[in-house]
Amino acid sequence: MYHKILLLISFFSISIAVSQNTIKTKQNMTELATFGGGCFWCTEAIFQELEGVETVVAGYAGGKTINPSYEDICTGTTGHAEVIQITYDPKKIKYELLLDVFFNTHNPTTLNRQGADSGTQYRSVVFYHNSTQKIAAKEIIKELTEASVFNDPIVTEVTEFNNYSKAENYHQDYYTNNPNNGYCNMVINPKLTKFMKEFKDKLKKK
Repeated sequence: MYHKILLLISFFSISIAVSQNTIKTKQNMTELATFGGGCFWCTEAIFQELEGVETVVAGYAGGKTINPSYEDICTGTTGHAEVIQITYDPKKIKYELLLDVFFNTHNPTTLNRQGADSGTQYRSVVFYHNSTQKIAAKEIIKELTEASVFNDPIVTEVTEFNNYSKAENYHQDYYTNNPNNGYCNMVINPKLTKFMKEFKDKLKKK
């Protein structure tokens, strides 16, 4: 059961040099967040709905193989997790809210499993891009643990972003492009409906 958590996290103002997590354009400045929370078809569909999120890209991160294929990932031998890489506008949405959604829309207490999806590629993991994201992730895990929000211990990894590659094109926008797929109907639809109800004030206007 998901619980919407009021994040009580305060941070020191930290000046961070423009790096891998920050993209400058003439119009604005966006940042990156990378999460693994089970099948990336599910997580992509959820985060695409949030106001302030500009793009969500399905990919692989954290393993030892360079540019692995989906077939490689499925063997469980590469060490990668299925992830989504989110480009967002920090003026419109805070990283803390992205964490809130992340922990509310998957089960962070099941090791290497989300529902029927089993394997290290489905592990719960936050890949941080800077020290601020690392602190935020560890703090919310601490808050959730102290509040006993979940019956079992949180097993979410907090790991420095590494060895990322974009997934194959057919994985991108999967839910949008395959609305009648059985997995979409049985797994994604219920999660997406519940998320949109709980976070209705944070969604993009349509």
